Amino acid sequence: MRTMNQKTMDEILKFVNKYYQTNRTAPTISEVSEGVNVARSTTHRYLQELSERGLLDYGRGILSAPKSAKMKSSYISVPLVGSIRCGSLEEEQEYVEEYVSLPVSVFGKGDIYILRAKGDSMTDAGIDEGDLLVIERNCPASKGDIVVALGADNENTLKRYDGYNRKEKCYILAYANEAKYPGEVIKVKSFQVQGVARRVIKNL
Repeated sequence: MRTMNQKTMDEILKFVNKYYQTNRTAPTISEVSEGVNVARSTTHRYLQELSERGLLDYGRGILSAPKSAKMKSSYISVPLVGSIRCGSLEEEQEYVEEYVSLPVSVFGKGDIYILRAKGDSMTDAGIDEGDLLVIERNCPASKGDIVVALGADNENTLKRYDGYNRKEKCYILAYANEAKYPGEVIKVKSFQVQGVARRVIKNL
């Protein structure tokens, strides 16, 4: 058999992956050939090789999706529940704007929801206004975590949790924008962790 070009092989596998995820069925040899601009006979040889390597099931046609496509096609539906203020404590009404599909391979299957960031107090943490934040519910906050903090008056904010100050008997919620808010913190006697920010989505 002729030497296989790894780039061509990768392109064919990528095309089959994408086709399967979009159409929920495998493409024909002709569709693969046209999709990667390779002769049909060459496509046939590469599909045989991919099958021998266990990357897809190929007989007289592609019999099933590549394993990688099956993994990547697993999604969870996550609620986008409005905005969270990256500034002073502010009352917010939680409501579901829409549901967003996120790949399990990247975000897992935990109890998560999405918030849209407002304000500029967390820019040093890589969080800008308009970013989407993936928040994990029902988990304890550790010092240094970015948390959704609900205050005693049902006001919430997004801040870095800096622990408990025993001398002042208060919890510290810190800003993360030294250029604009140098050393600024919020001191609260009590607060509830509504979630911990796990990921920032810049473009969805």
